[in-house]
Amino acid sequence: MPKKRQHQKASSIQMNRNSPYAKRSVVIGGVIVLLCIAMVYSFWDHDHVTPPQVPAQATMPSLQTAAEALKTTIQRAYAVDRLFHQVINPEWEGASGAIGDAHLYAATNDASLLSFYSETFSLLKMHNGTWVDDRAWVCLAEMYWWNVTGRIHTEWVKDAKRRYLEAKNEGRMSRHEGFWSWYNYPPSTTKKEIKIFTNTNMNQMTTAACLLYQATHDRQYLKDALLVWEGDSRTPGVEKQFYRGDGIWKGNEGEAAFGKQFPWNGAGMCTIGAALYRATGKEKYRNITVATAKRIMDPANGWVDANDFYQLRMDGNGAFVFFILDAYQIAPEALVDIPEKIQKMLEHVWSNNHGKASLTLHRATDDGIRNGWNPSGGEDGYNVNEVGTVHPQAQAVMAFGVFASILKNRDSAQ
Repeated sequence: MPKKRQHQKASSIQMNRNSPYAKRSVVIGGVIVLLCIAMVYSFWDHDHVTPPQVPAQATMPSLQTAAEALKTTIQRAYAVDRLFHQVINPEWEGASGAIGDAHLYAATNDASLLSFYSETFSLLKMHNGTWVDDRAWVCLAEMYWWNVTGRIHTEWVKDAKRRYLEAKNEGRMSRHEGFWSWYNYPPSTTKKEIKIFTNTNMNQMTTAACLLYQATHDRQYLKDALLVWEGDSRTPGVEKQFYRGDGIWKGNEGEAAFGKQFPWNGAGMCTIGAALYRATGKEKYRNITVATAKRIMDPANGWVDANDFYQLRMDGNGAFVFFILDAYQIAPEALVDIPEKIQKMLEHVWSNNHGKASLTLHRATDDGIRNGWNPSGGEDGYNVNEVGTVHPQAQAVMAFGVFASILKNRDSAQ
């Protein structure tokens, strides 16, 4: 915010109007006033009225008009998208970026994005992967693309339904550890990787179930989603098992993706809770989602930086942005500060922590983005130090694409 100007006290000594010194003072004073007006007008015009074209490499001011913020975010989303489309794979990383591109399409209506995922890199040909969340991300990509393209591409819904039911029929939605949840593998597996379990990730299948319910009106999908969250008369669901109130989710600790049940400090539950709220209209899901987002995005709780709001200790920043903005979308009046915090987070990574990062967050030569956004490193996660490979680039597309969609919706509503 510009500093408030201090007003000088009026002089108690009046000058004789007929004095030549008085006339000269009036002239000089007038010139000074005109110069001040010109300087103020120049500043205001540059920053608020007709800003120049913002190149992809430019720094986003901390405060922008909605139109300026949207324009800059879209430019940056396309910049990271170019590299992503070069390194994309048909696995869960590719699906994560496809979610970001679906949101970018919602903000731009760019037909080339649609043709990319329907023809060049068909979502229907994506692999299911090994863990259950691999196919959950593909299901979500298909359902988001179905939604943003007018809900007419039913082949995406049909394919998401097939992937979902295959996973369910394999027994991956289970209560074998004493609570209902989606698991990496069915209970009968002998693979040691069954212990590689992150509740947030696996239960994105619950988000997919809610979206499939809204698309097909088949209540079995909603029943599945509610069973995982609420449990039944014999076995608790994830809320009773893990939720401690006030936005706090507590589970097993460990390395990210290797035992840690809530790798984003519970942020992933925002998307699941938001999906349940949209599917049911039940306030409880909204309240828990809002409380979770508020707690995580409050620097006093130690998860995000106090100035730029990036995660201090985790990779997967695009998913993190996606989760938090999902919470914002169902309760913008309760989370009014979230867009500005996300804007500062994205400016932080784009500017390499305002030029102070000790490692590369944004590589200007090809707009490659680092997988971890802590400017000093040291995060836990999956290939945290990689820059511009498929995982970090997909995450960057997700972050900038989803934020572009949020800004577009907010701009349209104003």
